[in-house]
Amino acid sequence: MLPLNQEIETKAILKQVSNANKRLAELKGIAQTIPNENILINSLVLQEAKDSSAVENIVTTHDELYKAEADRTSLVISSSTKEVLHYSEALKHGFALVRNKKLLTNNIIREIQECLEQNKAGFRSTPGTTLKSQQTGDIVYTPPQDRQEIENYMKNLEEFINDDSIIDVDSLIKLAIIHHQFESIHPFYDGNGRTGRIINILYLVIKDLLDLPILYLSRYIISNKSEYYKLLQEVRDQDAWEPWILFILKGIEITAQETIGLVQKIGYLMQTYKVGIKKKLPNIYRHELLNNLFSHPYTKIEFVQQELNVNRQTASKYLQKLAEQDFIQSVKIGRNKYYLNLPLIKLFIDAGKQIGLSQDSIESVNQ
Repeated sequence: MLPLNQEIETKAILKQVSNANKRLAELKGIAQTIPNENILINSLVLQEAKDSSAVENIVTTHDELYKAEADRTSLVISSSTKEVLHYSEALKHGFALVRNKKLLTNNIIREIQECLEQNKAGFRSTPGTTLKSQQTGDIVYTPPQDRQEIENYMKNLEEFINDDSIIDVDSLIKLAIIHHQFESIHPFYDGNGRTGRIINILYLVIKDLLDLPILYLSRYIISNKSEYYKLLQEVRDQDAWEPWILFILKGIEITAQETIGLVQKIGYLMQTYKVGIKKKLPNIYRHELLNNLFSHPYTKIEFVQQELNVNRQTASKYLQKLAEQDFIQSVKIGRNKYYLNLPLIKLFIDAGKQIGLSQDSIESVNQ
């Protein structure tokens, strides 16, 4: 049960938490330079969904993901891509629930997992759940089995998340403790890892460390997957909290820095498009049109119609003119025509190269 009965604010942790907070503050400020928050929410949440799902070996390509996000009715969508889209929806749903009330309750956590897994199973009620080594298949950890025990632990965690009087430590140190506790309770039959990573992002929002859910922590976990699981287990076996907390704090610092760079590149690319469209196509330039091109890496006529409040003919004309001037690329897939913002897609693919998951995406987009 929380709080922990030991001193955890070591010199090393306090030094690292300062570095992580500085980077988060910088990211929060940089994000405010993007004129429309939906640009970052739509694009970065989808990227986070892709990376977080990859931690669980649910892998899709950028190409599949953007096509599916643009059209979920007429395309054949793979099961992996569907799961990534469910993750994106769950993260956005959770963000909508916490951004104003600044509370992260068990009911919200259950809603997130329900959206993620597309079922209403709720907290585990039957025993038998164990965590096994991916290498050997041996059981490495047995989480609480009794339903009442799980509910008691989750009630305690809910209080710990929302009541800062319980422990007087920095919010980022609390985040590391919360993440470990949730993964160790393992309250659901499935989706615990992804739900836990969504909780991380939402906790940063409820503590006003970020305004938007845009931190790429899942990419850091993928890059250090074996270390992540090793440190999780060492806390359970040896109470080795300092290495675990330092790992999470370093991950926040590194991924905040990476996300700052990506947001800056998006902002620069938007400015380049704004200047270019105003110069070459002054009669069609509207900031809503620019926002559309950066909210949807794969856009289409219907999106422009809805977001600019124009008829289909006008939306088609805008996109065709943009394609003629090479701002976007027109691609026909089946009966549908999509318009790709290739420079924006390349930004995400280049970011993905760091974790070695993007070769299929690169080939798909090139094709």
